[in-house]
Amino acid sequence: MTNPFSLEGKVALVTGANTGLGQGIALALAAAGADIAGAGIVPADETAEKVRALGRRFLNIEANLISIEPVERVVAETLAGLGRLDILVNNAGLIRRADAVDFSEKDWDDVMNVNIKSAFFMSQAAGKHFIAQGSGKIINIASMLSFQGGVRVPSYTASKSGIAGITRLLANEWAGKGVTINAIAPGYMATDNTAQLRADEDRNKAILDRIPAGRWGKPEDLGGTAVFLASSASDYVNGAIIPVDGGWLAR
Repeated sequence: MTNPFSLEGKVALVTGANTGLGQGIALALAAAGADIAGAGIVPADETAEKVRALGRRFLNIEANLISIEPVERVVAETLAGLGRLDILVNNAGLIRRADAVDFSEKDWDDVMNVNIKSAFFMSQAAGKHFIAQGSGKIINIASMLSFQGGVRVPSYTASKSGIAGITRLLANEWAGKGVTINAIAPGYMATDNTAQLRADEDRNKAILDRIPAGRWGKPEDLGGTAVFLASSASDYVNGAIIPVDGGWLAR
């Protein structure tokens, strides 16, 4: 019986694969059998080494996704370098923190450009290919702030709310064309983006007190959900935003 979770023979493009959640997702997809293209402003050399140790190919693609200019090139380089494209993970993201009353236009624009604008146009570029081939998987990285308001992160909250919206919109348009578009909403994860929160003793305690699992998440905690959404096991799942949060939203 064929394993519905196998990604053998598939190619996944993961943005922001150099560290943190992107690296964790890339390694999980590679362990399931996929070759990986990693696109980002920083070369994903460590991720490349770990993917190759799993016996899979890795292609580094330099791209600053604060602009949509590289989007078409990233998809073209993936196809040229690895021969196909089956899975897109829109993981690259920025976060800027300041009180709403003081928040700058630059911090608004930078975050929105990477987190929502580039994610949409990357989906569009990959989507053209997926529609033409009659199959494809898009996984967006949402957030707890796709459901909640947050504090001191206006553009991040807006962008992650937008990710939930475009995930549903693209599912409405493309589900009948063989493409699935879903999102993972990580809870509080121990990554560079949360270093300030974890360093703040009071905020760290307040967050841990709210998480039923009693710990911060780790990048590898997203791996199983990512493999599920990238594989044929999820062919009838579309437009979903799946929390991986240790029970945060259930509280």
